[in-house]
Amino acid sequence: MHTHEGDDRRPLLPRRTARPRRHQRDKTGIPLQLTLTVVDDSTCAPLNSALVEIWHCDALGEYSGFVGNNGHDEPDNGTFLRGGVLTGSDGVARITSVYPGWYRGRCVHIHVKVHTDVVTLTDDGSFTGGQELHTGQLFFDETITTRVAALAVYAADTVPRTTLAQDSIYDDGGAASGLLTLTALGSSPSAGYAGTLTLGVES
Repeated sequence: MHTHEGDDRRPLLPRRTARPRRHQRDKTGIPLQLTLTVVDDSTCAPLNSALVEIWHCDALGEYSGFVGNNGHDEPDNGTFLRGGVLTGSDGVARITSVYPGWYRGRCVHIHVKVHTDVVTLTDDGSFTGGQELHTGQLFFDETITTRVAALAVYAADTVPRTTLAQDSIYDDGGAASGLLTLTALGSSPSAGYAGTLTLGVES
């Protein structure tokens, strides 16, 4: 899988020695159920106990720790929509979140890192150690994003939306470039979506 470096136009993670482990999803938005499978890029064997860390903006395009950068005033606990989980023996990490919004200049996306090699989970819900093997971004089908953007909670963000085709990071490589396979959880967009992807990393 191709890797994409973080967007250098917007700070992403507060500096800290231990990062959030439990994904803080207490934000308004439609459900997003992620199933991410981590495999060895050369053997396709699933990686057990790899930490899959994600972070993304909320429905108004705001990142925790940096609320206001997209022009909205809302509470900021510094941890919402950030965190991660360990894979099981099948290499699968399951994370429940909300469908991201957007901010100026970027399409809808989620940042993802994969860590292995003795990740230590701490009592305060953080983690230390580990070796970062993958940094990338997850992307969303434009047709589905258009439907989601019409919902009231997302339409409240009046910042012009950059489409997948217009984005400066996504290279139109499909799943190999981080494009999720999305499946509707119900009969309307407000029911949410399930997103799946296999992340091949060099272990």
